Amino acid sequence: MPAGGDPWWRRVLGRTLGISFIVGGVVVTLLLMRELEVRPRTDDAFVRANIIGIAAHVSGQIVDLRVQDNQAVAAGDLLFIVDPRPYEASLAIAEAQLLLVDSEIVSLEAQIAAAERSVAAAAAAVARAEAEAVYSIQYLERVEPLLANRFVTPDAVEEARTTAAAKQAAVALAEAQYEQAEADRLVAIANLAEIGAINARRAAAVAAVANAQLYLDYCFVRSPLDGYVTNLNIARGEYANAGQQVFAIVDRSVWFVMASFLETDLPFVEIGRPVEIYLMARPGERLLGRVQGIGWALFPPDGATADMLPKVSPTLDWVRLAQRFPVRIIVESEPTRPLRMGETASVIVLPEGEAPPPARFPAVRALFNRLGIDD
Repeated sequence: MPAGGDPWWRRVLGRTLGISFIVGGVVVTLLLMRELEVRPRTDDAFVRANIIGIAAHVSGQIVDLRVQDNQAVAAGDLLFIVDPRPYEASLAIAEAQLLLVDSEIVSLEAQIAAAERSVAAAAAAVARAEAEAVYSIQYLERVEPLLANRFVTPDAVEEARTTAAAKQAAVALAEAQYEQAEADRLVAIANLAEIGAINARRAAAVAAVANAQLYLDYCFVRSPLDGYVTNLNIARGEYANAGQQVFAIVDRSVWFVMASFLETDLPFVEIGRPVEIYLMARPGERLLGRVQGIGWALFPPDGATADMLPKVSPTLDWVRLAQRFPVRIIVESEPTRPLRMGETASVIVLPEGEAPPPARFPAVRALFNRLGIDD
């Protein structure tokens, strides 16, 4: 062994360890690349939920507020009441108008019925007058030949003639009265203005009542879904404008995670693949989800259109970073406690058809359980 030199076995051991470290590093790198390719993951993820803006359909003062900020509500729960008195008055006016139309229709129908009775009476009078006229003419035809043999007096014949003329005039008068009665009946029917079996004016009045009832119902604002009230900054007595949002409700029926994946990972993130979800606030609990969709577009800071012309950066950095695209992941498992929108999450995309592996942090949950801590 040379003076001051290392023993030969140390040199051999050093070279062996160095080669082992290099080979191990290469192997670990390849395994890691394979793992990331098969199971892409990201820590840039947050819990999300749908937000429903609550606004009144009518304007008015809020006379009753039934909820508080951050309160849980169910679908159909009454949230607040807009002053219903103006809309109750509008409904009463519409109902009164409907009653007037109905009474007018009843009156017109009564007029039609009376006109039809008058027509029937006039027709009967015409028939009676025609019968009497026929009889008087036949009587005149019988007595006129008897005048030559003086079986009747001239006065009797003249009276028969007068009677026949009067009966014929009565027929003309009865026919005129019948025509007038028929005309009155047609006028009454025209006044009713029926289209088929539906009266147009009554249909309009019924629609006005329904519209007034609808606006009155709008005064009672109810929750459209199960959720949590948020951003409630109003109080009873404030004025609500129609269509203007007063607060929001977080939809608690569907929770999802918006995860940002590098564009180089997107070929391995497929729609429908299962996903493991871990939340920063409870690392010992694993949630399962599924990829619902992958974003198709990002806003380009360079190349955006300005004043109808494309804006192109004149420089290009030597180091280029991969873009991150949003991936929407639906949470399918039930958490131990309610989720909150905005919670920080980490996600791991699993291969399709593979059974979910054991939770990544079982020791953390065991430690929490041992310490009596609810994560």
